[in-house]
Amino acid sequence: MAGRMFLQTPGPTNIPDDVLSAMHRPAEDFSTPAFIATMTDMFAQLKVLFGTDGEVFAYIANGHGAWEASIVNLLSPGDHVLMPATGRFSLVWRDMIKAFGITYQEIDNDWRSAIDPQQVEDALRQDAGHKIKAVLIVHVETATGAVTDLKAIRRAMDAAGHPALLIVDAIASFGCHELKTDAMGVDCVIAASQKGLMMPIGISFTAVSKKALAVSKTVTAHREYWSWETRMAMETYRRFCGTAPMHMVWGLMHVMEKIRAEGLDAIVARHARLAEASRRAVAVWAEGGALEFNTIDPAARSNSITCVRQVGDTDMNKIREVAREKFNVSLGGGLAALMGKAFRIGHMGDLNEPMILGALGGIDLALKYLNVPHGKGALDAAATYLAETA
Repeated sequence: MAGRMFLQTPGPTNIPDDVLSAMHRPAEDFSTPAFIATMTDMFAQLKVLFGTDGEVFAYIANGHGAWEASIVNLLSPGDHVLMPATGRFSLVWRDMIKAFGITYQEIDNDWRSAIDPQQVEDALRQDAGHKIKAVLIVHVETATGAVTDLKAIRRAMDAAGHPALLIVDAIASFGCHELKTDAMGVDCVIAASQKGLMMPIGISFTAVSKKALAVSKTVTAHREYWSWETRMAMETYRRFCGTAPMHMVWGLMHVMEKIRAEGLDAIVARHARLAEASRRAVAVWAEGGALEFNTIDPAARSNSITCVRQVGDTDMNKIREVAREKFNVSLGGGLAALMGKAFRIGHMGDLNEPMILGALGGIDLALKYLNVPHGKGALDAAATYLAETA
């Protein structure tokens, strides 16, 4: 098929050509002073990027690896946590917690809403004995497109006067929404390379507060590969618990250079603007009665992903198939409870106005091709918004 595929999945995302070029070089001896200096600089820059005076740890793993790292370094078998549900990924994280012998208290969710801070505060107030060791929050639920207000969660925890750690899965939000580890009172931020960081899949992170580092020294869970204490050893070799993924290091260094050049606040603002353009288009399509937003509250619709839900028996998989096979736009599908009932538009990472308009144009073509009832003028609504806010 002529032209390029518009990759609008919620991960992986587009990798800029200059990042690929930065990685396209021969392997080197990772023990040379030059590479050790590069890796030392990388970890220093990561602390700035995550906004922490604590530590940032990197793993040759996807986000699930960083999930596990947060569990074994901060929780012991028999500990109890508060786990507000958000969708598929909070459930998978919960199942991992269970596998480590940790019990949990779940707050229900309808898969169409963000986490309610008041419910978090109420649960913590009821825990007079401080049995709850941590509150685990999925910031942006990739399956539903809902974003939770982390500042409100932190205020709720402070209002309850509870000492629990705040652990945040930011895999689908980092680089797309504001997230400053120390300033926002987060004890552990979990992130991965393949979404807002514009990298290939294969490296993940935990950014850890000083409070969390102190707690990790008291944890009894067995850990070796994931051990923060081991990875803080003086030998640079230990920062990756073995041979460093040097090509990922070179790529990440270039990504952080790009982030500094644009400015992290400007990047967050760009994501908000392009996401709103996507939402303007979806709102028009929804006028036809066959589609709707999955996330009900407009304020809870994320800047990373827009999840579009079927109304009635609209064939969402067919829309995705036609968009991909005929019009070069690759979308995410519905997951778990939303399997076959939704498609997801990813708008994160390396993205600009023509790219999002091209992707929305491909979806519009698919809706017309399939005669899916939809409101007319979606592209004009998105373009008008972008022009007015340029």
